[in-house]
Amino acid sequence: MKYLIVGLGNPGAEYDRTRHNIGFMVADRLAEDAGATFSSCRYGDMATFRVKNKQLMVLKPSTFMNLSGVAVRYWMNKEKLPLQNLLVIVDDLMLPFGALRLRGSGSDAGHNGLKNIASELGNTNYARLRFGIGNDFPKGGQIDYVLSRFPAEEMQLMPERLETAAEAVRAFCLSGLAWAMNHFNNK
Repeated sequence: MKYLIVGLGNPGAEYDRTRHNIGFMVADRLAEDAGATFSSCRYGDMATFRVKNKQLMVLKPSTFMNLSGVAVRYWMNKEKLPLQNLLVIVDDLMLPFGALRLRGSGSDAGHNGLKNIASELGNTNYARLRFGIGNDFPKGGQIDYVLSRFPAEEMQLMPERLETAAEAVRAFCLSGLAWAMNHFNNK
């Protein structure tokens, strides 16, 4: 069985390791854990590997956050995958740093990447793993905040938080959404 795992972010060195790119960071951790490497493909970089009897296609779209749905739709159609085999990893301002929330569907909560995916797929019934980035910014400072890098104290905690997120993704693929939600939400 095949799964498309999409880590949302923006391509380019200026966005590397920013809060908005946490999806790319989780995708990198998944590939690293599997000993896989990313290769350029249509609409992004892809690492493909097996976890037990499941094939994971981990995509980091090159379309920029606001057009992520173009890449997701293309790969879902190309691989003929059902929506239940899609998991999108995204940053979330409403969760404290490192908190995880896995859901099987839901609103975009103002996130432009999720908004574009819903628009391109015509559906919001796909799983998403939200990774908390906190919201310690002044009024009107949201854009600067999400495009800023994590502070040193959060970077020290990052390896453990990324590993937990990677475990949640693997659990989603191996044990299903309900089991993964019960074991990883708010962890």
